[in-house]
Amino acid sequence: MRDWVHIIGASGRSGRALSAALVARGSRVVPVVRDPAKLAATGLIAAPRQADLLDPAALRAALADASDIVSCAHARHAPAIIAAAPPAARLFFLGSTRIFTRWPDDHGNGVLAGEAAFRASGRPGVMLHPTMIYGAAGEDNVQRLAQVLRRLPFVPLPFGGAALVQPVYQGDVTAALLAALDRDWAGPESLVIAGPEPVSYADFVRAVAAAAGLPPPRIVALPAGPLLALAAVTAALPFLPRVRRAEIRRLLEDKAFDIAPARARLGFDPIPLSDGLARTFGNAQHPGKRG
Repeated sequence: MRDWVHIIGASGRSGRALSAALVARGSRVVPVVRDPAKLAATGLIAAPRQADLLDPAALRAALADASDIVSCAHARHAPAIIAAAPPAARLFFLGSTRIFTRWPDDHGNGVLAGEAAFRASGRPGVMLHPTMIYGAAGEDNVQRLAQVLRRLPFVPLPFGGAALVQPVYQGDVTAALLAALDRDWAGPESLVIAGPEPVSYADFVRAVAAAAGLPPPRIVALPAGPLLALAAVTAALPFLPRVRRAEIRRLLEDKAFDIAPARARLGFDPIPLSDGLARTFGNAQHPGKRG
């Protein structure tokens, strides 16, 4: 890692976590944000630079002295960041395993376009593609699921939640970014980062319930059709967290990934789901490897 680390999206969940980790180990952070007031609310002690990713001149000015640039913004903005970055700067991006879905959407297509631009640039660095991230301050993945479990007498899942998921703890995402900054990159690369092993979505639901101190949920297997219809109903019921049709569709496909390349390149060693959920819900009994 060289000199300062410029972090685009430092006020977001992953950006805040990375900024705090860098500051804790004595690195110098330059937050690049659209709204400095939002950054101030996070308590991060660093002078921000204001730039909108849609404003090339402002972004170029904010990155003018950058040597390492980490973008925690959506990877669709990679072309703009590449264009604004100094020629010698290394580039690091957060993508998403949404690029592997059978149901392409704007999110995944934006990541694919960003990765293509990064590879075409020839710039040194890496784009990390995390699975579902949980455990960050303010995240709404497992927390929202816990809300659902508190309110419903049973959990309807397509085919009983047999599809596989491999969530990754925010602390491990941060550790992967730190490791990426600490190594040399000859050109653009991409790596998937995920939890240590896949679990069925049904087991994921049970693990969230246990970590949240809730009784074991009753899981009911339903065809996808009725659940897609039910997703529309949740938008009209204020006492239920909204469930989107796209989220139901993603429960129909396995999201299991090989993390051996990330282990080899970054020393990536993610914590088990049970440990990550314990930390997320504040009931960890052991300090574990990292936070």
